Amino acid sequence: MRKFLVVLNWFPKGRKSMRFRSRNYINSWGKFFWFAAFIVSTFVLFNGFSYSNFRFLFGERFEPVLKFARKTPTANAIVSGEHPVTQILSVRETVLLPDQVILFLKYPRSARLFTKEELDCVYLSVHNTSPVPRLKQSPARVDTEQLGEQIVRCPSGPRGLLITVGSKSNGVFPAGPTHYWDSLAYEALVDNDNTTVVFVKGLNLRPERVSNASRFECVYGEDFSRLKLVLRSEVLSIAQEIVRCRTPLIVLNSQKKVNSSVKVSVRIKGGGTLPSIARLGFLSDSGRDPLPTRKPHETCICTMARNQARFLKEWVIYHALIGVQRWYIYDNNSDDDTDQVIESLFNAGYNISRHIWPWIKTQEGGFSHCALRAKGSCEWIGFIDVDEFLHLPTGLFLHDVISNLTSTITSFGNISIGELRVSCYSFGPSGLKQIPKQGVMVGYTCRLAVPERHKSIVKPEALNSTLINIVHHFHLRDDFRFIDVDRRMMVVNHYKHQVWEVFKQKFYRRVATYVADWKDEQNVRSKDRAPGLGTRAVEPVDWSSRFCEVTDTGLKDRVLRNFANPKNSLLPWQTTTNKKAGTWFVEEENTNKVQEKE
Repeated sequence: MRKFLVVLNWFPKGRKSMRFRSRNYINSWGKFFWFAAFIVSTFVLFNGFSYSNFRFLFGERFEPVLKFARKTPTANAIVSGEHPVTQILSVRETVLLPDQVILFLKYPRSARLFTKEELDCVYLSVHNTSPVPRLKQSPARVDTEQLGEQIVRCPSGPRGLLITVGSKSNGVFPAGPTHYWDSLAYEALVDNDNTTVVFVKGLNLRPERVSNASRFECVYGEDFSRLKLVLRSEVLSIAQEIVRCRTPLIVLNSQKKVNSSVKVSVRIKGGGTLPSIARLGFLSDSGRDPLPTRKPHETCICTMARNQARFLKEWVIYHALIGVQRWYIYDNNSDDDTDQVIESLFNAGYNISRHIWPWIKTQEGGFSHCALRAKGSCEWIGFIDVDEFLHLPTGLFLHDVISNLTSTITSFGNISIGELRVSCYSFGPSGLKQIPKQGVMVGYTCRLAVPERHKSIVKPEALNSTLINIVHHFHLRDDFRFIDVDRRMMVVNHYKHQVWEVFKQKFYRRVATYVADWKDEQNVRSKDRAPGLGTRAVEPVDWSSRFCEVTDTGLKDRVLRNFANPKNSLLPWQTTTNKKAGTWFVEEENTNKVQEKE
């Protein structure tokens, strides 16, 4: 039986005064109240609770209201004495990451949003009530998440200081609740089957394993320290850092009201509840199950990127020329021009969107989040990085290759193909010491002989409900299976080891949850590392000649032959961004030029 907190507001018609004129009237009202309470309790007990139930019993005058107690930290009272504070924004939540602080700002609907230049990161003393800031710094980034909301990234301050924001004209704004990143529910989406998918840190579950869901429960509300003031629901599955919950009916029936107010978290039965900033998000097709038979896009791509602005243009335009129709970019704390490049591509006609994803080492969670969003729009979606390019040696469009692969394999009866696993060839610097002007596909032509790992193209609805993935592939439902794609049909050219100027950025942080950072002294011999490089970003003398066993100009030749401007030899990504109907020549024979290095 689910537990709900409901405050019942009932307004009797014709009420003119709050004072009752006779004792008999009071007695009759009391009897009616207890009689009504008995009827309501009985109805809830046997039929379950929903907003529509109460409307059925009491009509429009009866209004169930979900109320939550909100804690106000004492720090919220600290404001600057230098300027009067006008409450034109509030710091809704603050999250402490290892090397920066994320603040979520909430504005009134009519308020103008501050620019980066107008805001300061303000550091206040926690242990005294002095309103004078101890330190002010400029934000590293300010992003608008949606209407009336901003995400501000501030440098980590000295220990013992409270972090908030301020403006030169409005003073310092009250600090919001502060959370540590290592234990937090940080995102939540209602899937198209009306279940809630919660993304969490801190449960420390084993990778690629389904955990015991009966040990946990989901909670909905605002103040999770008081369990009597929250809604509880069943956990349907839990694996890695993703929890799927049964969404309470009152939440589904009131989604427009609770979208920005109700948070979701996960509680360990007999233990504690994870702190949460995860406010419910609703997909455009939430509640619409099954999915439409015909989706808007045949092929889509999702990636998680940080500071890849200079390579995005080539990556998007090339994949558009081979048939990709939709791009989901999860921006993982970029501080370059990634947002501007995406905006210019969108304005040029490419169906591309930027999703702010500030959560570190959560690539698996980000890909699962993306798969949920793409389920109603994409027949197939590939999960590759910005330095990875799909190479189709046959010269066919991507959707034709996928169609051929999935329609010709029928030896497994009624089990459908839900995932294509595509081998990756890792390319090296190819003798270069500077970033190639024509792009990575033309510039890098020498690679390792044997493929390393694979990347996946999946049908979103084929994914297991747990959404387990380890970046390279997902777990599928029982009625779907994967195939390994013949490398003569499709491969991934992974320009992994580029010139040192680019490659050294990998030492900042890895995005995958279960992969050690390059600077960590663990798993130093993993294939995810550069052999012999160690844990320091020091350029080896022979870097430009490393990782070169096979000369492979297959993709380079195809790009120059099919996409170069015949008048000036420029490639589409070397000119002003403008989506035009390009020509793709279908070739009858494999023109891959592969030569063994002596």
